Amino acid sequence: MPTAYLAIGSNIDADANLRRGLALLARAVRVRALSTLYRTPALGRPDDPPFVNGVAEIATTLPPRALKMALRRIEAALGRRRSAEKCAPRVLDLDIIWYDDISDARYPLPDPEIPHRPFLAIPLAELAPTLALPDGTLLRDLADELRGAPMTPLPALTDLLRKDLEDEHHARGRTDS
Repeated sequence: MPTAYLAIGSNIDADANLRRGLALLARAVRVRALSTLYRTPALGRPDDPPFVNGVAEIATTLPPRALKMALRRIEAALGRRRSAEKCAPRVLDLDIIWYDDISDARYPLPDPEIPHRPFLAIPLAELAPTLALPDGTLLRDLADELRGAPMTPLPALTDLLRKDLEDEHHARGRTDS
């Protein structure tokens, strides 16, 4: 079953919306792991509330386009309305940032922003340190270069969401890894 990595984030009632969003995600795909979550400033919008960001590793049979549509449905279920402002506040943001070794011109994967966004690179490297970007850079090396970015780890929230995912996994009777 293909492995994909999803960026997850919120800056509107983030704790509750991430909790609800991950529960919906776990019903749609197998969530294998969740990185540490971090509080990060909103990109280019200093007056906006900070984001809570992380990365989820999933197993899915959905190809990238179908997965993207499933993620959009989850966002919409929580009330997200997309606007022209790419960095606007949002209740939930779910984006595919890595999908095994698929290269599809419609979906530039891995996400070309990974090297420039510590809130993507550092959590992704936590889950998959030996993955390499197209230029050969290992994620663990990139994450080391980006340490010191304005990111505050949120261990209590991370633990809560991991427990929620484990409970959801057991409730659904899944035995896959």
